[in-house]
Order: sequence, then C-alpha cells, then structure tokens
Amino acid sequence: MINKIQSIYQTSIEKVDIMSGLAPLLIRLIVAPVMIIAGYNKLNLGKADAGFFESLMADENVVAWFGNPDWGLGLPFPDFLAFLAGWTEFLGGWLILLGLLTRLVSIPLMVTMFIAATQVHWHNGWFSVAPANPDTSAAQVFAWLGSETAQQSLENSLEVSERLERIKSIVSSHGFPEYLYEKGNIVILNNGIEFAAIYFVMFLSLFFTGGGRFFSVDYWIAKRLSTKT
Repeated sequence: MINKIQSIYQTSIEKVDIMSGLAPLLIRLIVAPVMIIAGYNKLNLGKADAGFFESLMADENVVAWFGNPDWGLGLPFPDFLAFLAGWTEFLGGWLILLGLLTRLVSIPLMVTMFIAATQVHWHNGWFSVAPANPDTSAAQVFAWLGSETAQQSLENSLEVSERLERIKSIVSSHGFPEYLYEKGNIVILNNGIEFAAIYFVMFLSLFFTGGGRFFSVDYWIAKRLSTKT
C-alpha cells in the first residue's frame, strides 16, 4: 500500500514537473520591472537634453546621495558606484526579464540588494510600511516565540496607529478626505529592509533554478546546444 502511494506520488510529481518553469517565470515578471525602473532612475537615460555618453552616466542627484556622509550613504567613489548600481539594476533587470544569463546576473543583483538592505534600510528595521495593527502584524509570530525585538515592533504598531488616527483627524477637519483617500488609505513609511530582503531571496531562488523550463532564453539556448553534442 505504501509503495503504491509512493509510486502515485512520484508519477504525479513527474507530470507536474513539466511546468516547473512557471514559478521562475512569475518571479522574473515580478522582480525584473522593479530592477529596470530602479536602474533607469539612477541613470541619465531619461534626460532629453543629455548627450549620448552623458545619458549613460549616473544622475548627479544619485551620485550626490551615494557620496554625501551627512544625508546620503557616504560611500567612496560615488560616481563609479552609482554608475555600477544603475547599470546592474537596469541591464540586469532586462536580462532577468528575458531569462538570459539568469544565474550569472542574479549574483550582482543579490549583491546590490544586500548593500541596499545593510547600507540604506537596515536601521529602519524590517517593515517597509509600518504596521498599524499589532494583531495583524507578522511580528506577532516572533513575539509568541519570545523575541523582544518583535515585541518592540508590536508596541511601535500601537504608536503608528495613534499617529495615523491623528493624521486622519486633521485631514477630516482641514483637508479633503474624499480626494486624498480616493486612491487608497494613508500609511506611515518605515523604509525597512523588507523589499530588499524579498528581492534578494527572489534572486537567490533564480540563482539555483535558473530562468526556468520553456519560459526563458537560457532554456532554449541550453536545449539547442545539447542537440548539437
């Protein structure tokens, strides 16, 4: 009986495996546009008055942010690092979208996300948007396990909720709530490492799986090369 169940299970897995490229495809479709637009905005590509070579360089505001120690990252060689970050995200994003050189390009993108998490977002904690309800915060799970940091996060949620209520009260009395809330509710941006960490894990997954079966250029290149040997 156990052997029969195991056989049915194995047969089912083998049949499902034909669509194993679907998950990498969806990951690529989610993360690639984020990287493309992030890189695009770090470069001068969108400046109509920029010359050819100037358009390939990093935006001066991004360079200033990379290099300034007071209100920026305070990194050395800001021109080079901003240029490198911009093209890693922009070109890397397009390659990820196509599923071309997926494993290779995932490496510098992981490095970029790691640097973003540790140098830009780390001191803000985990959440990108501060939870306003401790009962629905993911930190609750770790608080159950005894994490003091998670407990502090839940207490912070109460303070966030209080501030949001005050903002809504001010808007209700002096603003235009119907207009301001028409496109969605207001939130408090925490700017934590959440998105950078999620993107890092996505690239880590693509590093191990590649672009995926059927839905990537890598797959068809490898298939063509294998038929020639």
